[in-house]
Amino acid sequence: MEMKVQFISREIIKPSSPTPYHLRTHKLSLFDQLAPPVYIPVVLFYSATAETSPTKTSGLLKSSLSKTLTHFYPFAGRVKDCYTIDCNDDGATYIEAQVDADMAVVLKEPGVDMLLQLLPCDPLEKLPEPSAQVMVAVQVNYFACGGMTICVCIRHVVADASAAASFVKSWAAVARGINTELDAVIYDCTNLFSPQDLSGLLKTVGEKQNVLLDEVVTKRFLFYGSKIDALRNEIGNGLCLYRPTRVEAVSSLIWNALIGGDTENNEIVLMHMATISVNLRKRMDPPFPELCIGNIFHVAKMANSVMEKTTSCKSLAEKIHESICKTNDKHVRQFYGSGAHLNVMKNLAEQIGKNSKTRVFNFSSWCRFPFYETDFGWGKPVWFGTALKLNKLAIFLDTSDGKGIEAWIGLTKEEMTKLEQDPGILAYASFNPST
Repeated sequence: MEMKVQFISREIIKPSSPTPYHLRTHKLSLFDQLAPPVYIPVVLFYSATAETSPTKTSGLLKSSLSKTLTHFYPFAGRVKDCYTIDCNDDGATYIEAQVDADMAVVLKEPGVDMLLQLLPCDPLEKLPEPSAQVMVAVQVNYFACGGMTICVCIRHVVADASAAASFVKSWAAVARGINTELDAVIYDCTNLFSPQDLSGLLKTVGEKQNVLLDEVVTKRFLFYGSKIDALRNEIGNGLCLYRPTRVEAVSSLIWNALIGGDTENNEIVLMHMATISVNLRKRMDPPFPELCIGNIFHVAKMANSVMEKTTSCKSLAEKIHESICKTNDKHVRQFYGSGAHLNVMKNLAEQIGKNSKTRVFNFSSWCRFPFYETDFGWGKPVWFGTALKLNKLAIFLDTSDGKGIEAWIGLTKEEMTKLEQDPGILAYASFNPST
């Protein structure tokens, strides 16, 4: 069934109080500079209640967003240059729309293309002039059944997935009238991760960018909690010495399937590499504020050579586990303090090419981030999704019960076909079931 989305209104929401002059310049850290030039899309679905009609929600959402932007003031600003955000209170885009279908139409088989129709902008949108790009765009969609979605796109330069979750949860708390402490959301980490001239690196990445965008097929794979428990036990052989986490287990399964796909095709691949984003907020000493904005994650890297005797979920899970475990305060300070990160990232970028004998796949886990706690006053979301179509990327989301994982995986059409036929994937995953 086709879904038509008709726009009702479009406006700019500005902070309820002007940003003080001494806070008008927000410095970008090295991690912010390295963030991909995309929006992070968050799609929250809410069941119909007496409180979800447009007449009751519209004013509340706009006024609470305005108050929230006062605390998250860089989100209402614009990029000034590669080092700073001008916190000029230009505001966030806010759109309301009517959908001529029931919410069940989307939730029956929530594909990425259908979710893209509900977003306020294209997550991959990149305007020629960065200062013209809003940091935050919101679209509230009202369905014929009375249900609604609140869709938020946040520019990656000012927020990672953890910060995006903090923003929407804080906005919801303000809407409910809860007095939430938000003074710590702005945290300057440029002393630790100083911004740098990355023009050479960004040029290399830009030349390879089309490989990440062309011919992408993004599909949703659901790993139920019971299936993940069985996978974790199989990898750990039931021993208590090492039992992989949910994320480690599912990552190893997908990575193993991708390696197997190349092997079956007789492709000459000398090295398979994988990366996984590791949230640093609790790993640094002292820890960073939990709600702080910005990009505060390290990209841990793993490699599997063709020269290795055996490749299995168990061996790959161990590599992932070791790489994540060594991501601590000392390692991070040494890695970025020495400048080693620039060489590593340049080498990774050069391996993205189609003719490269190295394959690189990326994992990003949003698990344990409190998206399902986003209650604006009419209950928690019945489902949460995202809609980012990038090649060689898997984004992990919690299932609503917090036990399973929904993996949104982007690959070429040929690679996706192989993945869907992999015995391990067939054994543990369900392909885009209803929510």
